[in-house]
Amino acid sequence: MLSLRERAILFLKGMSMGAADVVPGVSGGTIAFISGIYEELLGSIKSIGPDTLKALRKDGLKAAWKQINGDFLVTLVAGIGTSIALLVRPITWALKTHPVLIWGFFFGLIATSVWLCGKLVKRWGVGPIIGMLMGAGVALWIGLAEPGTASDSLAFYFMAGAIAICAMILPGISGSFILLLLGAYLPVMTAIKEFDITMIAVFGAGCLFGLTAFSRLLNWMFSRQHDLTVSTLTGFLLGSLYIVWPWKQVISTRIVHPGKADEHLEPFITRSIWPGDYATVSDIDLTLGIAAKDPHILGAVVLALVGASLLLMLERFAPPRA
Repeated sequence: MLSLRERAILFLKGMSMGAADVVPGVSGGTIAFISGIYEELLGSIKSIGPDTLKALRKDGLKAAWKQINGDFLVTLVAGIGTSIALLVRPITWALKTHPVLIWGFFFGLIATSVWLCGKLVKRWGVGPIIGMLMGAGVALWIGLAEPGTASDSLAFYFMAGAIAICAMILPGISGSFILLLLGAYLPVMTAIKEFDITMIAVFGAGCLFGLTAFSRLLNWMFSRQHDLTVSTLTGFLLGSLYIVWPWKQVISTRIVHPGKADEHLEPFITRSIWPGDYATVSDIDLTLGIAAKDPHILGAVVLALVGASLLLMLERFAPPRA
């Protein structure tokens, strides 16, 4: 049983994960990893399966609840859900109105997490270094990739759900960003808004499959190749710094809510640029109604330091690691 203090801390970590999941390009798995609950989360997810039903039939609800680490999962999910419900509107508003400042905060948080996660590698050698470089390369490739075109096949959305949920529990990679690259983001969001039961069910089944299968793989990797796994995940975080770089130039736009009263253009593909180039106004910026932009260098640096400081404080509450 968790104590009241442990529940409160875990709930706050869940809220932090929820806040990260709201932001495209940031993964809740990052927060779980840097706050010291990642391996326990994977183990808890892995424990849900046929053995749970056996424990329920043989020993009752209390034994099954303990077997899946129910107190941990419920408290964490409650924090995630509360955060999403409370923060989705202000965070999305802030991303539209003050993007540089918000991305600056997350850049500082993730940059600090690279150092903190690197410390978890017990012995650096050729293997962990190669793993870190490969992880960084994959994350960077994802950040540079251009969105694709979705298929009409339900099998495609099943696989999209499985892949996106895997990305969501990987530190440094956003599930929504993966959906965008696959070309499935808009169709899935439309299905949710229009309550397309078939699409939602197929996509949800894919998410469930990916979550259970991938959590088992990661849990196995942690137990067999801990340093290689941690160094690779550290590389994911390192490579994701490109994705959360505060200063971006809009390359192309997309129409949101076509044919409706609130139809408008929004940025679709962006690329990272230097702060000094951020004030340059392009034709696309003018189309979006954007005048010369203030790079807000001081504000971004201050918020990056705030993000780093909060992470260091969060690290103090992390449970002891073996």
